[in-house]
Amino acid sequence: MPSIVKHPHRVMAALALVLIPAGALATIATADQSVGPARCEIRVTPEGDMVSLEALAYADRKVSGTYSFHVESAGQTGSTNIEQGGAFSAAPGRPASLGAVTLDAKGAVYDARLEVTVDGKSIGCADQIGGAT
Repeated sequence: MPSIVKHPHRVMAALALVLIPAGALATIATADQSVGPARCEIRVTPEGDMVSLEALAYADRKVSGTYSFHVESAGQTGSTNIEQGGAFSAAPGRPASLGAVTLDAKGAVYDARLEVTVDGKSIGCADQIGGAT
């Protein structure tokens, strides 16, 4: 069988030189989305037969931005669809409480999503809370 490529080692070296920087750029882009002046957290606190979810934003420097906090579930006892959002400010050393909900924990499973936007960049957090007690 005839070989189309006369120097396969050179072709592989050339591909490596092209693909390694492309991979590095993809890694940098991913890291840039998760690193910034702010980060988010969904704090889950069991309270007897209830569960409390609190949306928090932390900041490395004084920032302001917007947030969207969404909690939903569907189960035998009904469904939940809660949307909270608006503007916020945060500073180092003091997390900003963005929103909170207290829900029935008996047998329910909740999907919570928080998106924080600061300086035109969005940071997201998500959590699934199994409320079975």
